[in-house]
Amino acid sequence: MVDVKSRLHSKPLNQRDLPLPRCFTIGDVQLRHAEPTDAIAVARVHVRSWQAAYRKLMPDEYLDQLRPEDRAKKYNFGSLNPLKPHTIVLTESGVIRGFATTVPAQDLNMPDYGELCALYVDPDHWGRGIGVALVSAARARLFDLGFRKAILWVLERNVRAERFYRRDQWAPDGAQRTDEVWGLKVNDVRYRRNLEAPERGF
Repeated sequence: MVDVKSRLHSKPLNQRDLPLPRCFTIGDVQLRHAEPTDAIAVARVHVRSWQAAYRKLMPDEYLDQLRPEDRAKKYNFGSLNPLKPHTIVLTESGVIRGFATTVPAQDLNMPDYGELCALYVDPDHWGRGIGVALVSAARARLFDLGFRKAILWVLERNVRAERFYRRDQWAPDGAQRTDEVWGLKVNDVRYRRNLEAPERGF
């Protein structure tokens, strides 16, 4: 079994050396690597998505107090280390509509897995294919890093997300966890899927 993380350590690789897949480039819609200056715009999408998607899954008072300014401080979009989280954004007319973040799997017993650790789309733009483009880009990135399998964690009872990932051929593998995210304890269900070679970039 190939230890992908060890191989990444031994091979210098700039985060931006990896090509982005051709998910779609229609008119002024673009996929690109996140930059440090994107932090507040990504945070706005992140917070708005939580407040919309998790409204009946988390306490209202908790969701209502989330602030993009607080979340933006947590990002590190300047890192070139492939072992660190890496974010791809989708923009429309230069405005960030969604993002996906990948990383080598954080589960210690899954060294050869990549992980999709975040995928969020501005709620005003749900249902337009943005999530499909982002999850495709995320899978392609993990494949290019050498991973052939990937995992993600879905908030328990998040039916919308479960449907989305099942359509993308992810399936629950029976693992569950209690995690603390943004200071709140949540219950998650793990999904996994195989990765295939992506279409090549633009």
